Amino acid sequence: MRVLIVEDEKRLALSLARGLTAEGFAVDVVHDGRDGLHRATEGSYDLIVLDIMLPGMNGYRVCSALRAAGDETPILMLTAKDGEYDEAEGLDTGADDYLTKPFSYVVLLARVRALLRRRTRGGAAVLRVGGLTVDPAARQVTLDGREVALTAKEFAVLEYLAVRAGEVVSKAEVLEHVWDFAYEGDVNIVEVYVSALRRKLGSAAIATVRGAGYRLVRNGA
Repeated sequence: MRVLIVEDEKRLALSLARGLTAEGFAVDVVHDGRDGLHRATEGSYDLIVLDIMLPGMNGYRVCSALRAAGDETPILMLTAKDGEYDEAEGLDTGADDYLTKPFSYVVLLARVRALLRRRTRGGAAVLRVGGLTVDPAARQVTLDGREVALTAKEFAVLEYLAVRAGEVVSKAEVLEHVWDFAYEGDVNIVEVYVSALRRKLGSAAIATVRGAGYRLVRNGA
C-alpha cells in the first residue's frame, strides 16, 4: 500500500515515514500544501496523511480540492489544533479521520489500517485467493491453514498482488505501490521478492506473464 505524508514538521514527517516503511508501506513525503496537492493528483495513493497547518496551501484547502476533483483517497488529517469546530471543519471538507497532535504512533498506525480496511474491496479486511489468505489488519498470511512468515516488503508485494488477484500486474505497478516515489534502483528488485514469495508459497502461486508482469493465480491453476 502506498501512503503520501504531507507534513511541514520535517522531524515528525521523517519519523512517520520510517515507522510506516518498517510496516511495509511505500511512503512519499512532501512538506508543502501545494506540493502535496500536486503529488496526490499526479500519483496513485491508497491513503494520505495530511497536516492542516501547511505552507503554500492549508490542509483544509488541499482536502477540499481533492474531493472537488473526485479523488476519494482516504485522508487522515493531523493538526495541533484541538477543538470540536476544527475537527468538524476537517471532516466537512472531506477528511475521513482526524488526529490531534501530539498523538501516539500506535494510534496513528491503527487509524491508518482502519482506513485502508474500509478502502480495500469495499471494506473486505481479508483477501482470499484459493487456499491463500492475506489479512492486512493482522499482517498475516496463511496457505491451506498454515501460517507463512513474510518480511514486511514481501507482505506488501503479496498484498498488492492479492488485491489484483487474477489480473496481470506489471513490475512498474508493483514498484509504484510498494516502493516509494524516490526509488531509483533496478526494477528487477521486484523479481527478487517474487522469487522469495514463490519459495514460501509454491512456484505455481505467482505466474509470470512474459513481457507483461505477474499474476497471483487463483486456486493454484
